[in-house]
Amino acid sequence: MTSTDSSTHQGFTAEERAAMKDHAQELKAAARRGSRADKAAEAERDVLAKIAEMQDSDRIMAERVHAVITASAPVLAPKLWYGMPAYALDGKVVCFFQSAAKFKARYATLGFSDQAKLDEGTMWAAGFALTEVTPEVEARISALVKQAVS
Repeated sequence: MTSTDSSTHQGFTAEERAAMKDHAQELKAAARRGSRADKAAEAERDVLAKIAEMQDSDRIMAERVHAVITASAPVLAPKLWYGMPAYALDGKVVCFFQSAAKFKARYATLGFSDQAKLDEGTMWAAGFALTEVTPEVEARISALVKQAVS
């Protein structure tokens, strides 16, 4: 028998554990809410509150991304997903914003789940690094989101 060195397995990072705890709290909060309209309104308030808590550059980008997504694809419902703003269709997350600070990353990310209809042949991008949201980036986000729900 060989022994295993427990120092090689690090498990989840503190940031990943915090994201999982956020997700568990989101599920509990959603289960407690009343009507569908109440749930939707509360979910959007939660997203806006989470965006307001972000650091300056992440907050500015998240606000613009939120505005573009909600204007471009009103069928998507804002909700929190692992503590980050996400946008769902029929309860399933289609796209999400991940702040750089959340996972101590170099850049924020606009990501798309497998629910997004972004298929382009046999390989396509499902995540995009964001360092700034310019008018050109807003136009690209709008086009991607529209394609994702088409």
